Amino acid sequence: MSGNDAKRSRTRAKDTGPPLTGADEKATLRGFLDYLRNAVADKVEGVPEPQVRTGGVPSGTNLLGLVKHLAFVERFYFLGEDVGDWRTTMRPSAEDTVDSVLADYRATVERANQVIDACPDLARPAPRPPRRGQAPTMRWALVHMIEETGRHAGHADILRERIDGSTGR
Repeated sequence: MSGNDAKRSRTRAKDTGPPLTGADEKATLRGFLDYLRNAVADKVEGVPEPQVRTGGVPSGTNLLGLVKHLAFVERFYFLGEDVGDWRTTMRPSAEDTVDSVLADYRATVERANQVIDACPDLARPAPRPPRRGQAPTMRWALVHMIEETGRHAGHADILRERIDGSTGR
């Protein structure tokens, strides 16, 4: 085993995957979404300044910005909060810290899960900001958030590996 192979095997975290069973469609969808939410949050924990906010690709995408953005998307689709400028959601402020951004993300996810859990029928509309047109169904919002969070989890995987070689969940 080469030195790089040894480093990779030491840094790979065990990935238990999403739940294999769900009581119903909503539980299955939420199980996958929660799995991805945790994966993204796990990628940010333990990353020091300034690496956590430093762009790892030419677009400037960074770990802290990904989590901050996902909190905005969760609030938009599940809590009906409007977003003024989506581009700014990917940019952490100087005051943002790993702890503050993760706390906000986790609190947002908790509130979103309360809304999801209270929805009696996935065919019902998800919350929608005023003046934003017809709301998608809760089913659509859940599937979209799985896609959105999964895409950004992949970005976070690459950024974290570039920072310290850490791979896996």
